[in-house]
Amino acid sequence: MSVNKLDGQLFKTLVLNGAANLRKNYQYVDSLNVFPVPDGDTGTNMKMTIESGVNEISLLDEVNIFEVSKRLSRAMLMGARGNSGVILSQLFRGLSKGLEGLVSVNSYTLAKAFASGVTQAYKAVKEPVEGTILTVAREASEKMNLIANSKMSINEFFEEYIQEAKASLGRTPELLPVLKEAGVVDSGGAGYLCILEGMQKALNGQILTEDFDSATVHLANPTMNGTTDTSLNYCTEFILELNNQKIGVENFKEKQLLDLISPLGNSIVIVKEDKTIKTHIHTLKPGEVLTIAQQFGEFTKVKVENMSIQHNELTNITHVQQGICPCGEVHIQKPQKPEQRSKYAVVTVASGEGLISTFRDMGADYIVSGGQTMNPSTEDFINGFDTLNAENIIVFPNNKNIVLAAKQAAKIYEESKVWIVETKTIAQGFSALTMLDLNGEPEQILKEMNEVIQNVISAQVTYSVRDTEIEGIKVHKDDFIGIVDGKIVTSNKKRTDTVKSLLKAKDISAKDIVTIIYGSGVSQKELNEIQKYIEKNYTNLEVEFIKGDQEVYSYILAIE
Repeated sequence: MSVNKLDGQLFKTLVLNGAANLRKNYQYVDSLNVFPVPDGDTGTNMKMTIESGVNEISLLDEVNIFEVSKRLSRAMLMGARGNSGVILSQLFRGLSKGLEGLVSVNSYTLAKAFASGVTQAYKAVKEPVEGTILTVAREASEKMNLIANSKMSINEFFEEYIQEAKASLGRTPELLPVLKEAGVVDSGGAGYLCILEGMQKALNGQILTEDFDSATVHLANPTMNGTTDTSLNYCTEFILELNNQKIGVENFKEKQLLDLISPLGNSIVIVKEDKTIKTHIHTLKPGEVLTIAQQFGEFTKVKVENMSIQHNELTNITHVQQGICPCGEVHIQKPQKPEQRSKYAVVTVASGEGLISTFRDMGADYIVSGGQTMNPSTEDFINGFDTLNAENIIVFPNNKNIVLAAKQAAKIYEESKVWIVETKTIAQGFSALTMLDLNGEPEQILKEMNEVIQNVISAQVTYSVRDTEIEGIKVHKDDFIGIVDGKIVTSNKKRTDTVKSLLKAKDISAKDIVTIIYGSGVSQKELNEIQKYIEKNYTNLEVEFIKGDQEVYSYILAIE
């Protein structure tokens, strides 16, 4: 059926269908990650971002397209995760601005609104890079602003828009050589195209739904070893889509997962709905729980919250709020603001019990849970800011894919002035915190922090999820790969050899100290081998080991 006007209700239907289409394809989008590392999460971040908006408008009974788009964009703004999610939220925010005051639109007006979205998204990025989702959105919008008119149907509009978006996506490897070398197109652009194609499917009458059979629920004993352990302070929840390639979906029994994760925690709830498993557990090791669960399928949603007071060093805390998990157990969510207002508070991002503890000891007032494998949302930062009472909040994102979400939160938050130190790695964040001196004005502090960051060599060790070749480095699946300052420099069968190769990758003769933050699963034998190697070959370097307990990245090195 040909549609000539797009109102709020139809727009809502299109967006819901776009989100559903991305949900079905986000794993493919994740797989387009240039680096063969196990944390390719562009599709996941975009999916979670648009679903934040969908959750806000799904029950909205409103025909005014501006009102629907405004609610959608606000929710996406708060739920945005990762750079791709932030850019996506800005595209919809600009789209909403272009729809202001309108009840419905024709194709000509819709083209103008999409152009407004592109303008907004480009403004949000400090140094826009072509060959990304920005290019795909811009080139498709430019075409529509040339050809769209009031007589063009909305169906024709999306046909032409998507055709150009596909062509633009196909050209991204020519604009970004790293994409061409890896043999992929831009993942953010691919995710955006998934949303557009889902919207088009709705126009053509193809509504994507997820039908669940009657649910089965399995509750584990809420205690472990006969007692309730309140130290199990990570409330971990996830939704898992069973995968036939990993396990026979029809043969899956809740007890299979229960038996594996029960030793790791308590207050376990497992709900099976057709091919979907919803799980809740209190645990000290959320990473291990997620790793176990992933053998059965792929995550569609993950949520990990620290139930302890995240900043127990704050003084003047007289009251805490309580929350109730799905299992019915009451736990602490967050403290109230301190009564006394300070000049500064420090917020940093980290995952891994050891690393979180280290950052607390170094003076961080609030730890935002997240990192490479689970980028926090804009709202996660704002929730953290709300526990503080300071004139100035200094934020260390510690990941290049988290910087935009932190900046977006800083723009939104009004109760304090928020300053972002653009730490793009844990190593940079660690080094900056060691040198942080709050006796000065914010501008001077940020200048000093940026000088520290420039002096740090950041290195990481993880493993490869596929065969590839990047900048002349041949990488085989399951190899250990070494990354220095954002570039893969080595690939080895042995993890300790990878650490040694990292140290050779750059001239570190003028450096004084190497701090090695080691993750879960690293043995003392490995640490001894690395220490002996450094002491023998780098007499100028002092070595410090820190137990980080982080997942995925076995070693994080800060060389300064």
